[in-house]
Amino acid sequence: MALGLLRQRCWLIAVLLGTLMVAPSVSLAAPKVRIDSKDARQASQVGEDFERTRRWIDAIEHYEASLKKWPEDRELSYGLRRSKIHFGIERRYSDNSFRKSMLTLSRADALSLFDDVINKIKSSFVDPLSSTSFVAHGTESLYLALASERFLDHHLPDRNSRQNTRDSIARLRETLRKNYWNKPLNGGFAAHQTVSEVATMAEQTTGLNGTAVVMEYLFGGCNALDDYSNCLTPDRLSDLYDNIDGEFVGLGIEMKAEAGRGLYLVNVLPESPAAEAGLHVGDYIVAIDGIDCRNMSTDEAAGKLKGTPNSRVRLDLSGLSAADRRSVNVVRRAVQVKSIPVVKMVDESRGIGYIQMTGFQKSSPAELDDALARLNRQGLRLLIWDVRGNPGGLLTAAVEVLDRFIDNGVLVSTKGRTTDQNWSYSARRQNSSNVPIVLLTDENSASASEIVAGAIRDHQRGTIVGRKTYGKWSVQSIFPVQRNVGLRLTTAKFYSPAGKTLGKIGVKPDIEVELPEHVVLHRGPMANSLDEDPDIRKALDVARDQLEGRRLFSNRATD
Repeated sequence: MALGLLRQRCWLIAVLLGTLMVAPSVSLAAPKVRIDSKDARQASQVGEDFERTRRWIDAIEHYEASLKKWPEDRELSYGLRRSKIHFGIERRYSDNSFRKSMLTLSRADALSLFDDVINKIKSSFVDPLSSTSFVAHGTESLYLALASERFLDHHLPDRNSRQNTRDSIARLRETLRKNYWNKPLNGGFAAHQTVSEVATMAEQTTGLNGTAVVMEYLFGGCNALDDYSNCLTPDRLSDLYDNIDGEFVGLGIEMKAEAGRGLYLVNVLPESPAAEAGLHVGDYIVAIDGIDCRNMSTDEAAGKLKGTPNSRVRLDLSGLSAADRRSVNVVRRAVQVKSIPVVKMVDESRGIGYIQMTGFQKSSPAELDDALARLNRQGLRLLIWDVRGNPGGLLTAAVEVLDRFIDNGVLVSTKGRTTDQNWSYSARRQNSSNVPIVLLTDENSASASEIVAGAIRDHQRGTIVGRKTYGKWSVQSIFPVQRNVGLRLTTAKFYSPAGKTLGKIGVKPDIEVELPEHVVLHRGPMANSLDEDPDIRKALDVARDQLEGRRLFSNRATD
């Protein structure tokens, strides 16, 4: 993650929700969650067990997988919703910028921030939103926060004192449920008054800080929006800008917390401080500067791993065996993140090149130019373009990248609630490449990746191989608000050149590849060999057939 100053500008982007990482990096495919439950009731019980132990990510993944089997089950749906809200609470209270910059605001300043956020949402979000809905979702978040150990530990750290206020907390929750759950509100002033009223009531009955109440309404209210819109703490906003820029200060690792074992390294960026210090995918970080982190959340650990340039952090690592324990010192510094980490010829005799694109950032068009120049020098005749696991990025970067391959016509258009969100982007670059393309997609190819897939499909510019894309056909804009807080809001939907928008549908491949249950496509630059990657094997078959067909056609034309 990175440290950075707030930039006072609005970015038009097309990205998925932020991920839990210490470097912007993308998996090729997520391991499948197996559901062994016999029925929806049993699946709910498994999810509730995860919730009881505060394993929120496991709970979310379990509920999402269960809902694919029992999509109409209300208990599973609410379990997923409840787990996401609790996960959001835990993330906030693991975030230094939230604790130090936002919770320390006066109640009046917190309410002013609340007003700015709800007003910006009402004016910019793609769909109309009522004050009633926004505040109702905030009430729900506060209701669940009052049952969250993380929330209560922060605000009522004295366990004996908390025991004395347990009845007061229970009464407050019941009052919220009875009197505020879906209280009709007419406009922003009524929303302000209601949140202030609840904050006063919470302060008087439980001693809870009124600012904490306002923050639950501010962040919880955003649960009324779609899955891609949310309020960003100062650190989250800075991280998002750094993802766009493709540069951050840190170690260069992607990690996932595993309770009791530590922080599993999912990816180590090449040429990063972590790589230079000898960290490897599969290692576990078990202590940070001597502090045991085996039971920390990913966000808690990320906060301890962050630091200023040239500062040092000591990591205790364990490998595959308990005996494989070592300590390393890593110096934080600026790390450049490549959006095209892999460029290579995968069949030199036939001129088949391969690029892996893991995001769409500012540097992506220039990186693509360099990649194509390198492959052309090696005799490129057909390109396999891999956007599996690519969650998106800058809309403008996707347009510029497509402009390298499509020489005329519309590439993508956007339509929003306000006229400034209605745009059409057309090809305008001279001398675009006419190299044949095989595009690799999967269920984690989203947003800007789908802009590419839609344009390739509609312009008949290549063959799509793999699995159906994610189905995120919406555009987000980043709005800075006061006190270095930001909003990421869906402001438009995007449409393919043929005028299609495929939200929650996705782009179907021309040639589908079913990924066997035992195959997991690992993260990082070409972590799987060609023999282990069914998608690339199929793409090579398609590429060779196409080149052979071209050769035969050329011979017939000559004859």
